[in-house]
Amino acid sequence: MNTVFRPGLMQGGRILITGGGSGLGKIMALGLAELGAKIYICGRRQAVLDAAVAEIAAAGGQAAAFVCDIRQPEAVDAMLDSIWADGGALTGLVNNAAGNFVARTETVSIRGFEAVTDTVMLGGFLITTGCGKRWIANGDRASVVSILTTWIWNGGPFSTPSAMAKSAVHAMTQSLAVEWGGKGIRLNAVCPGVFPTEGSDKLAAVPENPMRRAGQPQELANLVSFLLAPGMEFMTGQTIAIDGAAWQATGQNFSALAKWEDADWDAARRKAQAQDAKDKAAR
Repeated sequence: MNTVFRPGLMQGGRILITGGGSGLGKIMALGLAELGAKIYICGRRQAVLDAAVAEIAAAGGQAAAFVCDIRQPEAVDAMLDSIWADGGALTGLVNNAAGNFVARTETVSIRGFEAVTDTVMLGGFLITTGCGKRWIANGDRASVVSILTTWIWNGGPFSTPSAMAKSAVHAMTQSLAVEWGGKGIRLNAVCPGVFPTEGSDKLAAVPENPMRRAGQPQELANLVSFLLAPGMEFMTGQTIAIDGAAWQATGQNFSALAKWEDADWDAARRKAQAQDAKDKAAR
């Protein structure tokens, strides 16, 4: 239960969260729905989206889902047309969809590079500008929050495609905050640390940050709600880390893997392949 914001703070809000069916996206969807917003989520797996919509509804919220490959302009436009037809303009957008893998950069294929950058950078651009042109044409006020990583400040060794793509979205955030500020459209960004989700719960039990704990789901939802909420109209162009000061203390990246030898990388690749096969079999 939210104890920070007044009940109904986001009543009347209509917010799209890309990649909102799982992980951090679902955390934010549940938190915003609890405050009264109608949530739209999109992703590429219908079953995952349906399960998230059911979970939001069971908690008393409103949600709808769209299967959409945000790397495809036609798919993005079709989804946004459907959302606008379902009650009017969005009031908020959360750019959350992402992909990443750990590898020595010289071994990354162009296909692997594009799998990450097309989702994060291209997809983020298509969704943001797709919403933006609709907001601008109708004189709507709105807010965009992009989920980044602290690698935008200190680099992402062994995750170079992700660091590059997230840095591009950071540049988009700052650029459009200026371009669209006079139109009542705000853009901010959040860099989360370790939060317990389906994917991150396999990480170390005690995260390496000064607080020696993982973030609580409600803490992330609270920050994103704050950035999207009415009454915050003067805040734009900002990027906020919520990671227990991890990146200042440790860098919060994979720089320690510089010590790995070929055998370590081979073992990690086999483990990743086995996990991928297990995940596909479970779909």
